[in-house]
Amino acid sequence: MTFRNRVGAFLDTTLFQNTILGIILFNAVILGMETSAPIMDRAGGVIVALDKFCLSVFVVEIVAKLYARGILGFFRRGWNIFDFVIVGISLVPATQGLSVLRALRILRLLRVVSVAPSLRRVVEGLVSALPGMGSVFLLMGMIFYIGAVMATKLFGAVFPDWFGDLGRSAYSLFQIMTLESWSMGIVRPVMEVFPFAWAFFVPFIMVTTFAVVNLLVGLIVNSMQDAHHAEDTAKTDSYRDEVLARLAHLEALIREGNTGSDRRP
Repeated sequence: MTFRNRVGAFLDTTLFQNTILGIILFNAVILGMETSAPIMDRAGGVIVALDKFCLSVFVVEIVAKLYARGILGFFRRGWNIFDFVIVGISLVPATQGLSVLRALRILRLLRVVSVAPSLRRVVEGLVSALPGMGSVFLLMGMIFYIGAVMATKLFGAVFPDWFGDLGRSAYSLFQIMTLESWSMGIVRPVMEVFPFAWAFFVPFIMVTTFAVVNLLVGLIVNSMQDAHHAEDTAKTDSYRDEVLARLAHLEALIREGNTGSDRRP
């Protein structure tokens, strides 16, 4: 086994993965401590040094993966690209106009997703649900556009703060869809002026909150179940192949033993 192969095998070990996971969580705590002025006044130098140490570990990890996998092999995996972008953002100097990137260092915590298999399955399920979700979002957009036009025409003159234009109407309808202060905050005041306004708002809530949103949740749940099923199938196939290989090896040993016995005088 070459040195490159040994490095690649070490990167795949559970010990290394757990170590990186621990450093990610530790770095998240460090970044949180940097937001506290009293803590920074007392131990600012130590905290900054620990943050740089964690970033150095992440850089070494990326370099080791590039060496072990090769450039093409490294960027062939989406999770490697994700890690590369997150660490790259942390390396950009936070000066002048780029000072906002200093706050983006907390994005390193998202690397937990690429390290923890259970979180990877959740994200992969969400990604696989995107095509179906796109159709649902398009349907939702059409419903919101129709509702915003109607609400602006019906209630905009009397309630300009809520329904004065398409943007305000869409935002108010979004608040109604989330059921946040929708009745006492918006609908009942409107019904005091327009008693039959319920005939618009109730169907809107029924369609968006109880139909379209639940359809979106169902798509996500179904995609996650498919991802779990695919992973279980892959594990079963791998176990089956391992068992068949061992049986073939045992059969070969038995045949070799029988051949040796037949050759004895």
